Amino acid sequence: MVHAPDLFGDKAASEYDASAIEVLEGLEPVRKRPGMYIGGTDERALHHLAAEVLDNAMDEAVAGHATRIEVELHGDHSVTIRDNGRGIPVDPHPRFPDRSALEVILCTLHAGGKFSGKAYQTSGGLHGVGVSVVNALSDHVSVEVARDRQLFRQSFSRGTPLEPLRQVGPAPNRRGTTVSFHPDAEIFGAGACFKPARLFGMARSKAYLFSGVEIRWKCDPECLRGIEDVPGSATFHFPGGLADYLVERLSGATCYAETPFAGRVDFAERFGSDAIGSIEWAINWTPECDAFVSSYCNTIPTPEGGTHEQGFWAALLKGLKAHAELAGNRKASQITREDFTSSGCAMISVFIREPEFVGQTKDRLATTEAGRLVEGAVRDRFETWLAGDTRTAEAILEYVILKSEERLRRRAEKETQRKTAVKKLRLPGKLADCTAKSRDGTELFLVEGDSAGGSAKQARDRKTQAVLPLRGKILNVLGAAATKMMGNQEIADLCQAMGVQAGSRFDLKDLRYDKIIIMTDAD
Repeated sequence: MVHAPDLFGDKAASEYDASAIEVLEGLEPVRKRPGMYIGGTDERALHHLAAEVLDNAMDEAVAGHATRIEVELHGDHSVTIRDNGRGIPVDPHPRFPDRSALEVILCTLHAGGKFSGKAYQTSGGLHGVGVSVVNALSDHVSVEVARDRQLFRQSFSRGTPLEPLRQVGPAPNRRGTTVSFHPDAEIFGAGACFKPARLFGMARSKAYLFSGVEIRWKCDPECLRGIEDVPGSATFHFPGGLADYLVERLSGATCYAETPFAGRVDFAERFGSDAIGSIEWAINWTPECDAFVSSYCNTIPTPEGGTHEQGFWAALLKGLKAHAELAGNRKASQITREDFTSSGCAMISVFIREPEFVGQTKDRLATTEAGRLVEGAVRDRFETWLAGDTRTAEAILEYVILKSEERLRRRAEKETQRKTAVKKLRLPGKLADCTAKSRDGTELFLVEGDSAGGSAKQARDRKTQAVLPLRGKILNVLGAAATKMMGNQEIADLCQAMGVQAGSRFDLKDLRYDKIIIMTDAD
């Protein structure tokens, strides 16, 4: 017999009192629950540490204070990222006079210079937790700051300073911040290490996202053993921005547009001086590779998309439909966003002030205003681009319509499968079938109208010849959508009589007759 617990007993109350309430201070919450800050402790989370430091350097470049960033992977799988920006402030913090601003930033959650918008108009860092999380989850961190022609250095371990900030000496020809860190094996496991290919791709993509920065890559030969597609050193600088990036990714593929639809718009030019930020994009269409979308907000990858992607696709969808309407193409009415995303290869990069992301890892943009700004900035440019090259516009339109018809056909086939699973299809009532059990030597005559059908029935050989009367001028398929064709009763009867299915499920082996003979007028 199971006895109910004594909810009012003294023992239960004594086990849960004020002493059971823990208060985590400083960076303890990060080490206790790293998944809340970097999304886990797997390989992706490990590389997120490097992304946090690199994003800070990119913020300096986008703000116009840095022109060069260096990313280096060492033999012990520590990473060094340096920039030639303004350098992290090293003077005493007003609220903590006994600590430098550098130490406050590295050792305090929600400490940074990106809250008010005074130091950075747009930035990837928002919450002031990025580099402090890197500090908390690394067994060693070293920060060097070249500022005011002096070099300063401070070291940390697992979120705790190992020494006070030191002034190393003069640095007359140097400026910026250098952060070196090694991930903590207690958090990520003993075998955790950075992947050169992943860091290399990260560094290269950042250079495409901001044409005003040069990024230098360097990797220790020890880390490249057995890896052939990653160089030991490289320099990235792409004046063409995302357009260059897309051309490289589609290298060798035949595209519908000779040059991608690409551009950049400052929101202030389009919406007035109160609108801060910009949008840059590049897109092309090709049947030779799978579609993809790579989107970014303030140089931060957003693999799950968000409002900026929604605004971009809305602009393209409305622009293409408007062009099709002017061209008199009625099939464009069936196009949806899905048809664009399943056919286009796109790069999107938006810079906005105070973006809202879903989660600390910033995989999805949630800023509602971003969708409106992006749609308004891109749509006019797209319509102008289509009007300027009607040949390319028609090719893209036909390709997207083809994708939409494939989508509608798949949906219709699923609906047909669902219906036939519970109900056996019957032959059309107007079909005068033959009596032969075998397909060999049988013929199906398609005649126009019931009157012609009556005459054909009287003259046929009932054993091998069948007759199906059809209404004249069934459907003008040249201007009809796939759904309209699939929904036409005459076409459905025809497919049913022949024993075949429409679209991708059509198979000649399913034909019930040896020959199909069309006995109709030429029109």
